Amino acid sequence: MKPYTFVALTVLSLAAAGPALAATDAHEHHHGTAPASLQLNAGKKWQTDAPLRAAMGQIRQSMAASLHAIHANKMSAKGYDGLAKQVEGAVGEIVANCKLPPAADAQLHIVVAELLAGAEQMGGKVKQGKRMDGAVAVIGALDNYSKYFDDAGFQPIPH
Repeated sequence: MKPYTFVALTVLSLAAAGPALAATDAHEHHHGTAPASLQLNAGKKWQTDAPLRAAMGQIRQSMAASLHAIHANKMSAKGYDGLAKQVEGAVGEIVANCKLPPAADAQLHIVVAELLAGAEQMGGKVKQGKRMDGAVAVIGALDNYSKYFDDAGFQPIPH
């Protein structure tokens, strides 16, 4: 199986699990096996490549442009749907074009799962959650990206 096929299948399975992941409380993750957690690469940030940096920059830009409306609780359902589609599209670009070493890719899958779970909630696919909570999850994933991945041009969104 080609590496990008494996990544695409993994992302699709994570997308299917997104509602369940988004609905769980962070304090309820102690059932069965421990979830994967983000880690630095021997104390250093993981390397990135140009497609990953570009796609994460697109997500950041979209979220930053909508931050005021989100905070003011003035983002419409249509606005959240648009943001969700932008996040999903950028994740698609990551899956199609990003080529990281296996260890870095495994860490990126955690961030991608957070992005997709947030996008599903923003898109109204998680009935028990608020769309705003999905935006918070995406911004959290962007924060994690900035903490764990080496992208000198990326700045987390102040919130």
